Amino acid sequence: MSTPTFNASTSDERRVVTPASTRTLLTAGVIAGPLFLTAAAAQVVTRGGFDLGQHPISLLALGDLGWIQIGNFVITGLLVIAFAVGVGRVLRDGRGSRWIPRFLAGFGLGLIVAGAFVADPENAFPAGTPDGPASAITWRGILHGVGAGLAFDSLIVACILLALRLKKAGQRIGALASAAVALALLVVPAPVSTDGLSIRLAVAALIAFGTSSVLAVWLLGQTADHSRQAR
Repeated sequence: MSTPTFNASTSDERRVVTPASTRTLLTAGVIAGPLFLTAAAAQVVTRGGFDLGQHPISLLALGDLGWIQIGNFVITGLLVIAFAVGVGRVLRDGRGSRWIPRFLAGFGLGLIVAGAFVADPENAFPAGTPDGPASAITWRGILHGVGAGLAFDSLIVACILLALRLKKAGQRIGALASAAVALALLVVPAPVSTDGLSIRLAVAALIAFGTSSVLAVWLLGQTADHSRQAR
């Protein structure tokens, strides 16, 4: 039997039959967050000279083993884009149905750009780098920053649109949670001070990927529930 899915548009939701490929795309969103965070955490504790207290996760893309973090950025970005396609199939109409998936795709695209263009070395990482901030910002470093900004900003807008959608659907708790995530992603990594910035960026990444994975699990749960009902 085909798997029904959830069309999260209003309080009187409509259920439509969804191919298994859509559930596969949504599953990509479940995998993306844990993959990125696990791969990054493993490198944080094993890469010599790396200190999360002063080195942003992006610096893991530098050095002989930098290809691991580059691949982590790119693969995770591709998974997020696949997830965005799945969300677009589920949110067929209603407020934000066109733009929520597009901004989620922007989140994934930003990750790919951030992986393709590495950050500038600083604070004695990788080995051989002078201590202190980068002496000059290269074009690669600029594009890395553009990618990171695109990723965070896109997810913030997606969360705001999702909050408005859920509010209209009468799902007040979900709307408040989405709005809270958007606010956190705006405030936590804000470069108001360099003190603890790398830690705050890591926390922001945890919030971002946790949110995308929770959304993916929720959407999969909705389709699973209605699949059981159809049987």
